[in-house]
Amino acid sequence: MTTPRTRPPELEHDIGRTPTLGYEPPGSYGHVRCLEHGVPNPLVRWHYHDEYELHLIVATRGKVFVGDYIGHFEPGHLVLTGPRLPHNWISTDVPPEGVAQRDMVIQFPDAPLRQAAALIPELAEALPVLERARNGIEFFGLSAVTRERFARLRSAQGLARFSEFSALLGELARCNDYRLLSTVQLQSFEDDASLARTSGVVAYLTEHYSEDFSMADVAARLGMTESSFSRYFRRATGNNFTDFVNRLRINRACQLLMETDRYITNVCYDVGFNNVANFNRRFLQLKGMTPKEFRHQAEARFGAVA
Repeated sequence: MTTPRTRPPELEHDIGRTPTLGYEPPGSYGHVRCLEHGVPNPLVRWHYHDEYELHLIVATRGKVFVGDYIGHFEPGHLVLTGPRLPHNWISTDVPPEGVAQRDMVIQFPDAPLRQAAALIPELAEALPVLERARNGIEFFGLSAVTRERFARLRSAQGLARFSEFSALLGELARCNDYRLLSTVQLQSFEDDASLARTSGVVAYLTEHYSEDFSMADVAARLGMTESSFSRYFRRATGNNFTDFVNRLRINRACQLLMETDRYITNVCYDVGFNNVANFNRRFLQLKGMTPKEFRHQAEARFGAVA
């Protein structure tokens, strides 16, 4: 058996960044490039590129993958990813007609900022946040101001654009309400074939996480031994296989606990666990609370499911 065919992830080259996909055309920008796109869109894939990317979700909800991080996103989700850190946002509530605008994105390269910071001390304020971005950073409380600055930045050119960008970068650098996403700096280099294989495995697990399968089953799909697949998967994703699958399942369980009134026992089996005690143990390990406590806190914060 072989891995299901998927659109292979790739190093995103500038030649493919066309206005038809939502990018500003070449020659219309300087250090900072803007992008807006909806879903479905070919850009929604497990990919990486050489630039930093500030990514603001303005519509839809779903799963976010940044390095080895798996989480939930919704409108207002704001993340900065560093160079060559693989990432993807998969919307799970797209209507049949699609969504015209899901993302507002700013891309900017690394070297010019570092070179400028060596000459202009004020720019050095941004260097710590750039280092943290190699793990991926989710910011809280900055979505509204980022959206406003994005609009002004996109309509500006030259020094006015760089001024807006510098102000936004300063706000990110001073923000203390954030979390790092990937536990390792999972950066991709020139092995596109390996990244394509990783994408196929991740896509398969994302689709089939609730089913009963073993690492040996997935290894067999790739024609690999279990031990060689285990080493490959950990090197490629920063997780061991069991932890990765458990994180997918617990993430889905959190959504069900927040968004439905299904019994916790039913949620356990819905997401692929076949033992309630193991489900409770894994949930506590990953979330620091029991499923019941999580639901109680979710209801207090978001309101009970109607």
